[in-house]
Amino acid sequence: MSKKTATLNTLEPVPGTKVWPGLLSREAQEELVATFREQIAENPLYQPTMPKTGKPFSVSMTNFGDLGWVSDRTGYRYEDRHPATGRLWPPIPEGLRALWAGLTGYDAPPEACLLNYYGPHAKMGLHQDRDEKPLDAPVLSISLGDTAIFRLGGLERKGTTQSFKLASGDVMMLGGPSRLRFHGIDRILPGTSTLLEKGGRLNLTLRRVTDPARANN
Repeated sequence: MSKKTATLNTLEPVPGTKVWPGLLSREAQEELVATFREQIAENPLYQPTMPKTGKPFSVSMTNFGDLGWVSDRTGYRYEDRHPATGRLWPPIPEGLRALWAGLTGYDAPPEACLLNYYGPHAKMGLHQDRDEKPLDAPVLSISLGDTAIFRLGGLERKGTTQSFKLASGDVMMLGGPSRLRFHGIDRILPGTSTLLEKGGRLNLTLRRVTDPARANN
């Protein structure tokens, strides 16, 4: 990924939730999209389903890294292989690993990069990211393509929420007191970006899955 980024500007709507608007330059965004496009042939997008009900998500997804997040009738979990192809996930692009190191301050690298593709009518209900072992490790999110309306809640599903826009090139982190906040995507604003030829939004979520203390023992 190109090192060219916009001026570093950090917003913190609530403690532990940090947003860097426009952190990735257009060039850096295009390089990321090109990298993922090359991988899609052997690491295709697929549509996950909800546990128990088998209802399909409105987003399609794939993963990069040693582990990938998957969902099906048996539950949410991390696996080392693509559920449709059986192949190991491709590695996380080095530029994203560097971004994690530079922004999170966490002393272990990410092990998973979940890629979600949102079409014009896709959304994501309020949820927590809690399938990872080290809950002190932040979650780092990168937005590419059309702007999304992001909803941020509290530590209880029925708590007060606030919403704000995440545009192409924005980077967001949920860490510290915000690590287990409920969050989701209300809707996508079609036509707000020209990055993706067919429109829509890509969201990349970097996560540490296993406990680094145990890995070092």
